[in-house]
Amino acid sequence: MRAPALSALVVAGLGACGRPAPGERPLEIVLPAELASLDPRFATRSYDVKTTRLIHAGLVGLDPDTLAPVPRAAKSWRFLDERTLELELRDGVRFHDGKPLVVEDVCATLAAIKDPALGSPHRPVAKSIASCEGAGGGRLVLRLAEARATLLTDLEVPILEEREARSAPHPLGDVNGLGPYRVLTATPSAVELVPADTGLVAKPRHALTVRSIRDENARALRLLAGRADIAPNAMSPTLLPSLDGSHGLSVRARPGANVSYLLFQNDHPPFDRPEVRRAVSRVLDRELVVRTLLGGRAQVASGLLPPGHWAKADESAAVAESRETAERVLRGLPPVTLSTSTDRLRVIIARALAQMLRDAGLDVRVISLDFGVFMARLDAGDFEMATLQMPELTEPNLLAWFFHPRGIPGAGSEGKNRARYRDAEVGSWLDAAGATRDLDERRRLYGLVERRMQRDLPVIPLWHEDQVAVVSERARSFDLSAEGRWWKVATLP
Repeated sequence: MRAPALSALVVAGLGACGRPAPGERPLEIVLPAELASLDPRFATRSYDVKTTRLIHAGLVGLDPDTLAPVPRAAKSWRFLDERTLELELRDGVRFHDGKPLVVEDVCATLAAIKDPALGSPHRPVAKSIASCEGAGGGRLVLRLAEARATLLTDLEVPILEEREARSAPHPLGDVNGLGPYRVLTATPSAVELVPADTGLVAKPRHALTVRSIRDENARALRLLAGRADIAPNAMSPTLLPSLDGSHGLSVRARPGANVSYLLFQNDHPPFDRPEVRRAVSRVLDRELVVRTLLGGRAQVASGLLPPGHWAKADESAAVAESRETAERVLRGLPPVTLSTSTDRLRVIIARALAQMLRDAGLDVRVISLDFGVFMARLDAGDFEMATLQMPELTEPNLLAWFFHPRGIPGAGSEGKNRARYRDAEVGSWLDAAGATRDLDERRRLYGLVERRMQRDLPVIPLWHEDQVAVVSERARSFDLSAEGRWWKVATLP
């Protein structure tokens, strides 16, 4: 079951009493893309997820710097054994309508997400949970059917009220949440949020609008005019210097837990041959793109995991070859296509990469597609090369979602292995790493995975982009988290 697109409807039952005081302008976040769904059970796109995490909350959150699990709706937890986790709910936590959070809400939400009939794309985070039971005094016990190393970070999934957990999709976001904001109105291009007092954090001081503006110049003008306050990863690096210090604006930046990569269709010529993929990697000048098109606000990738990540493997073990050898491999190949989204910066980067390949003898045509069409083609295998990003590379088990052999899109698939990478040994390492909580063993296994992929290059890691936000004077204390989320907006003075 898929969540339908947002429509220009006003969320029922949230009357004018929730609007900000007359004359007080809400804080405003501006984005380059429209939102598709505010239902946390179905939201998967990056901006959708980031917006839902202002409206909803799970038992667990992520530390904005280390990305380690931290208590949110849960007060504490402890593992009774490898397959049994006991949690205690925080006192005084309420849904937006004032109903107290209880154990039954948690168990109903996890059961609904796990149920294939609901069709939640987040089913993998709950499918290992065999049972959820109350233990008295606001405590619950989760028992697993199989060991799962990522259980705590999985519990970041938002909790809904029991009566709504199995309801039909609510793309407008009109479901009871635990987050610091609730939805007032929602359209594809603007979502109005008002402060909520749920007991998780202090009630925000300002209302908030999340507005989608596709044109970058229009976003910049809105910031300069004082009508918007935060542009998170929404402005081209080459434009940032002209905004920083102008009209009270400033630029905040930090290293990001993400990776941009070049995706190959590994099932079909010419990229079914490892030597062709290695030749492409050899002739791409990633340092030049980072220095120029990204304004130096990125780090060239030596692998999929970003520098400093606890599971990061040693530097690349890929076989070195000369540029001359790479050009001999590429010359004479038939023309190929490089797909990307319609975002202006992504199109410029794709064209730069295509020109580098043309200079090396491979004729490349860039195709820019609407995001939904782009994703559909990648899932269907209807592409040759594509530029893509994992925007929230927080837990290394995410690699199983994108590269495990059983994750190849199709009937019954529980992943997005769009590269069609079929290494069974990599699959076994990913399974083993996802089943143990021993960090040293997980680090060893993910090291094996990363080094094998550095050899095979089913994708080419390109760079890790900084998290960058242009902020107004009103939002001067706003900071993005390492994965680029916006929780800090709820605490602005």
